[in-house]
Amino acid sequence: MHGHLLQEERMSVIKRLAGQTAIYGLSSIAVRFFNFLLTPLYTGDNPLTGDRIFSTEQFGIITEMYAYVSFLVVLLTYGMETAFFRFTTLKKEQNKPVYPTILLSLMTTTLLFIAGAIAFAQPIANWLEYPSHKEYVVWFSMIVGLDAISSIPLARLRADRKASWFAIVNLINVGVNISMNLFFLVYCPAIEVRGGNAITQLVFDQEIGVGYVFISNLVASICKFLLLIPYMQFNGGFEYALFRRLLRYSCPMLFVGLAGIVNETLDRILIKKIEMAKYMEYMTRQEAAEAAQIQNGIYGANYKLSMIITLFIQAFRYAAEPFFFSQQSSKNAKETYGLVMKYFVIVVAFMFLVITLNLHVFKYFIANPDYWEGLHVVPVLLLAYLFLGVYYNQSVWYKLTNKTKYGAIISLVGAVVTIGVNTVFIPIYGYTAAAWATLICYFTMMLLSYSIGRRYYIIPYDLKRIGMYFGLMVLLYSISWSFDPVSNYSWEVYGYHTILLGCFVVVVYLLERPKKVVTSQV
Repeated sequence: MHGHLLQEERMSVIKRLAGQTAIYGLSSIAVRFFNFLLTPLYTGDNPLTGDRIFSTEQFGIITEMYAYVSFLVVLLTYGMETAFFRFTTLKKEQNKPVYPTILLSLMTTTLLFIAGAIAFAQPIANWLEYPSHKEYVVWFSMIVGLDAISSIPLARLRADRKASWFAIVNLINVGVNISMNLFFLVYCPAIEVRGGNAITQLVFDQEIGVGYVFISNLVASICKFLLLIPYMQFNGGFEYALFRRLLRYSCPMLFVGLAGIVNETLDRILIKKIEMAKYMEYMTRQEAAEAAQIQNGIYGANYKLSMIITLFIQAFRYAAEPFFFSQQSSKNAKETYGLVMKYFVIVVAFMFLVITLNLHVFKYFIANPDYWEGLHVVPVLLLAYLFLGVYYNQSVWYKLTNKTKYGAIISLVGAVVTIGVNTVFIPIYGYTAAAWATLICYFTMMLLSYSIGRRYYIIPYDLKRIGMYFGLMVLLYSISWSFDPVSNYSWEVYGYHTILLGCFVVVVYLLERPKKVVTSQV
């Protein structure tokens, strides 16, 4: 009976985490989903004129530039987001000006970064192979800077459990971004075809092209920053001694973040560089750059489909990070963390099957069939992100024990794997190698984290049950291997795949349904 009460207590905690994940998830998924809808816009035709909006080469430019953004945001926040959650839950630090110290630190370093990027915009543009577009460097430095500063007020909203305002800010941000994209990429070209009007003559120039994607993002980032100004409070000022302690904790997290971004985005940078070098053996430099960007565009568009699982992982992280820290003093904390892992694997495995068994439907998010030749990398990337999600769950051990150096080591090993596999195999297998490099990297990080974590903070994961669900997922997907998502899709195959998905649901229900407790009557 006592064990049943403990189980109920843990389940109530899990439900609370699920509720927080749902709140953050609705906003995060909505934000990412609406941004995700920009992919069919970028890869399709203008609905008002019928003209193709961007070529595969131009979409490759978007893919590459946003790879740099992810890297720079991590660099400019240097682990302070996680440090904020850690220090605000420590009793000895609760009366310290943690928030203003972090905020002032980030503002200072960000302003220096923006000034440096503007000053050296042309050399940076030359290195990126966009010598005639130094404005890209200026715009992106401002986007990255504003997003880095905004990350700390958003973290405070999460810590204060103001999920509603967190959601509102992010939804306004994405709403502005989408609106500006539609204005510049759909409305303005359609009006220009008809001779233009006062508005388009004032703000629109056809030659800017891809640049309007970046301008739209910049306007959205400015709006988000302005909305968060009321939460940028500096009561207590900057405390240098506290800052040093924060930095000691966050520096390893910086390496974790940087290595993580290397693992997540470097492939799109390397695809361009390596493929370009290969094509230059028989093409001019300009032709080679264009051909490489086409490959990058195909990979980037299909990579977007794997982001569906990433949406859930991101929503889970928003809720789980403050949750894990708040639970550390509970006597059943480790059991709770183990239970969270099992249900996380169930949800992500189900999502993997939903996407892979219905890839014939999801492919239409990529409007142009020219990109569909890359659909074979989607299952590989989905599996990679399943491993990444498991790793994020495991990472609680080094955050709670202040052994963040191990997080840095694990991530650096992952980065070495990413660089090594991509460098060796992209020249042979192209972007397919990049997808497999992502999978091998995250699988390696997951195993390392589990092995090292067993020495410092043992969490009783139900490995037998987790392994069984993973094996069932792989088995059901393997049964459907004969299916080609590009070819015609029959109702028979649709029904067949629905049955496969139903098998997973039935097995989970039978094994995880609440057990009835029989109490003896005295």
